[in-house]
Amino acid sequence: MATVQTHTCMPTPFESAILNLKLFELRREPVLREAREWFLREFNPETFPEFVAVLSGTRNASFRMVLGYWDIAASLVTNGAIDGAAFRSAHGEIFATFSKVQPFLEDLRTASREPEFCKHIEAVVLAAPDAQAILTRRREALRAAAQRLKSASTDESANTEDEH
Repeated sequence: MATVQTHTCMPTPFESAILNLKLFELRREPVLREAREWFLREFNPETFPEFVAVLSGTRNASFRMVLGYWDIAASLVTNGAIDGAAFRSAHGEIFATFSKVQPFLEDLRTASREPEFCKHIEAVVLAAPDAQAILTRRREALRAAAQRLKSASTDESANTEDEH
């Protein structure tokens, strides 16, 4: 019978720093970078049916890539390879990412029959002091930015039509 060793020692600050830098390096991969940009700028469902519609479309792979990356990264914290506070300090984007999913998480877990979907992201983010306040601020800031982009796009379209 095989035994599983568990490590109870915490990573040193240096070890956490090295892993955080490696995670940052991975974020620079072009396909992941584009998926993250889409997720943060354009993925703005307001209802669960809108959320599902996006997941059923052409951006499903981007959605899975972004959340898969962050859940794997967060699993390094939940499994003790990276200090949680050091991780949250280095990767604030995880709050913005989770803020977009959190309102729909229970419905998504139920509909997909995946009760542990995003469990590592959730655990890492919610372990932050004032996590709910941070998530609310990020969600509001992202919605405001999306509205500004939408307004700018509408204004630009109107100006183009006026010129013709």
